[in-house]
Amino acid sequence: MDTFDIIIVGGGAAGFFTAINAAENNPGLKILILERGKEVLTKVRVSGGGRCNVTHAEFIPAELIKRYPRGEKELRGPFHKFMTGDTIAWFEDRGIELKTEEDGRMFPLTDSSQTIIDCFIKECKRLNIEIQKGHSLKNFNKVNDYWEIETNSGSFKSKQLMLATGSNSKVWNLLKNMGHSIVPAVPSLFTFNIEDKRIKGLAGIALDSEVKIPHENLESSGPLLITHWGMSGPGILKLSAWGARQLNDLNYNFNIQVNWIPGKTSAEILEELKELKFSLSKQQVSTRPQFELPKRLWQSMVETSKIKGDAKWADLNKDELKKLSEELTSAEFKVTGKSTFKEEFVTAGGIDLKEVDFKSFESKFHPGLYFAGEILNIDAITGGFNFQNAWTGGFLAAKAMSSNARSQN
Repeated sequence: MDTFDIIIVGGGAAGFFTAINAAENNPGLKILILERGKEVLTKVRVSGGGRCNVTHAEFIPAELIKRYPRGEKELRGPFHKFMTGDTIAWFEDRGIELKTEEDGRMFPLTDSSQTIIDCFIKECKRLNIEIQKGHSLKNFNKVNDYWEIETNSGSFKSKQLMLATGSNSKVWNLLKNMGHSIVPAVPSLFTFNIEDKRIKGLAGIALDSEVKIPHENLESSGPLLITHWGMSGPGILKLSAWGARQLNDLNYNFNIQVNWIPGKTSAEILEELKELKFSLSKQQVSTRPQFELPKRLWQSMVETSKIKGDAKWADLNKDELKKLSEELTSAEFKVTGKSTFKEEFVTAGGIDLKEVDFKSFESKFHPGLYFAGEILNIDAITGGFNFQNAWTGGFLAAKAMSSNARSQN
């Protein structure tokens, strides 16, 4: 049975980041990464549409934690030790410059996730970190001072073990057998399936909106994208993240209200429409969009409000104006399911956070056992925040493991 100082199960972002930092902190450590698949870093490859959304340009810990529906309280301390600025510096030290887009998302200057993958592989070679693929974890146990790890392809032992296996139900079950509590996983970051003639043929239209789910105390704002299957965009994805458990309980069948003119109420818009009735009295309602709305969307709302296609503003009666104001600010749509956001599948659920020491990301029950990434009940809205959680957890766990290894040797 091969023996290592540190074994990391999971060849994803958190696993590689941990291994590299541990090796740099304590050169000469014998470190092994075990990956169950044929390739490593597959989620890094597809993230951000293949560009890898490395992190987000938010540099205040108290603000950054607000992006985490689960993990907000627990990440406050860790973010004071390693967060966005540290991530940027870490990659810059390895020759990778990050750029910031208008919405705050940060990507490698190359706009290619391969840049990040190549960096990790290169660092592992430089630091003599061993990588073995095709190893699906079957079991692990503490025997005397060592963790004994059994996979479908071999057996290993190590004084310290990190699990960075993401939302893997098999690994969660093994941890449950060892006394850890697992919060059941439900999807997070998904789009809404909506069949409604009001948005049929409008795919590709995107605009800032406010979205709420009546009776569930859930609301969000931000860009909304009309798709062929319903609605997507940051505004919808944020809502899906914060409401992950509630929407799962509703079996993804619920109503949403959309305000296409954020910051305005139905009463305020009604007054503005009344003014337009006089100022644009001779103009046709449907031909000139108002409130900076896309023409196709405006025409759909006019039609939904039972306003005739050739009607002029002066022709509109009180009921038509009221109906149009409601359609603009509180249009209700029936959601009848969800779709995965691109290839990026994120779940809410995992190891109960009360059972983890967030100074080191070590198990409170089993010394020498560490966690990082989505194996924990931590998830974030879209925009690079899930990766930042992986970098922070990996960095602090690496610091603790390399320090422990030094004292053990």
